[in-house]
Amino acid sequence: MKKLFAIFSLMILAVSCAPQVEQTENKLPWENGKLVVSENGRFLQHENGTPFFWLGETGWLLPERLTREEAIYYLDACEKAGFNVVQVQTINGVPATNAYGKLSHPNGYDFSQIDAEGENGYWQNMDYLMEEAGKRGIYIGMVCIWGGLVKKGLMNPEQAKAYGEFLANRYKDTPNVIWFIGGDIKGDVETESWVTLARTIKSIDKNHLMTFHPFGRTSSVRWFHDAEWLDFNMFQSGHRRYDQTRGDGDDTAQASVAEDNWRYVEEGLALEPQKPILDGEPSYEEIPQGLHDPSEPWWKSWDVRRYAYWSVFAGSFGHTYGHNSIMQMHKGGEKPGGYGAIKSWKEGLEDPGFSQMQYLKKLILAFPFFERVGDQSVIAGEHGFRYDRAIATRGEDYLLVYTYTNKPMQIDLQKISGEKKNVWWYSPVDGSLKYVGEVENGIHEFQAEGEVGPANDHVLIAVDASKNYICKEQLSL
Repeated sequence: MKKLFAIFSLMILAVSCAPQVEQTENKLPWENGKLVVSENGRFLQHENGTPFFWLGETGWLLPERLTREEAIYYLDACEKAGFNVVQVQTINGVPATNAYGKLSHPNGYDFSQIDAEGENGYWQNMDYLMEEAGKRGIYIGMVCIWGGLVKKGLMNPEQAKAYGEFLANRYKDTPNVIWFIGGDIKGDVETESWVTLARTIKSIDKNHLMTFHPFGRTSSVRWFHDAEWLDFNMFQSGHRRYDQTRGDGDDTAQASVAEDNWRYVEEGLALEPQKPILDGEPSYEEIPQGLHDPSEPWWKSWDVRRYAYWSVFAGSFGHTYGHNSIMQMHKGGEKPGGYGAIKSWKEGLEDPGFSQMQYLKKLILAFPFFERVGDQSVIAGEHGFRYDRAIATRGEDYLLVYTYTNKPMQIDLQKISGEKKNVWWYSPVDGSLKYVGEVENGIHEFQAEGEVGPANDHVLIAVDASKNYICKEQLSL
């Protein structure tokens, strides 16, 4: 085996020689047709075949806490950072109250009469958010009602039917809607209400996809994989580290693999029929490990990068990022927000993880999209345990391997076509490339320059030398 190091200088991965995705800077995504599941059952695409890589941002309390001016500031930041989905709690109370003091349910618990209009009315304001997100090419993932509210008895099946009719009739013709049933809850809690809500919306709205947002360390595959209304699976890998449990469904086995979100992807894609899957709530940047105790260490940008690359390289069709202050739209000040949040949501937008997610999206879209699979056989040696785990994804003529700790990796270049391969290192931190060189076929050991240990993450790229997805001529020597 030959050990190969990066030898040339940096360049941002911005343009490949043969772009795989139609350039759509001046075209809204849904102009390519509505979102549908790909023919192979593993990805999302538009009706005209354009790939859709889900890069989500978690803005749970956007509808409740931000004024219109603040919402524009937030959505502009999301667009600049490459996010194409924002996940929100449509209502986080019965009634919920927006930044203007307007109620979602002016008649209390009456779900059949919730449409109160007027200046900055709750649903009028929601319409505004949908429209402004749409101008920026951003889908809104609408968690219809947070799970805890239903668990408390604030929406029964009859009310779910009325609410589903209201939502579906209001937004069925809005192009940038994705429906979320559930909301941080297990599917066996108030199941009839969730199924009623889902089926009611689907009976009216034939244009938009639907999923279920589950409780931490669970996946929708557990309850709803075969449901006719579930278009793609979602799991919440959660906010706890390997040694943390809370007695809320955890067991020793779960705790021992708590941070291995790639396991949920493998579990979901092993089922028939195949449905796309992604991590809809991993650990948030700047949130305490374990969630509830601010004295614990806090998850950082390198942690959210690890979750993203582990999940996508295992085979998920995208990823959702979150930040403690942003998800609750904390205004800052002396009083901490939920889960110990100190920074304001605007300060959170400046944290590194928020802008680093776009490099994963750019990387995946630089290569043939629909043939990509997770394939650990690419790694000829040890895959690694916990943080040392290397994870591989490939197409027919390219492969990508992510390492979080920069330990040496034995990579089998014979897993893709070509007698020779061009090889690069790619940085998840800033999207830069280093060209390693042209490498003969076979098994080789690779290690990037730099230290070995957590947060020294890199992506190895190897491409059939006859292909031009990335041109070595584009690299400055």
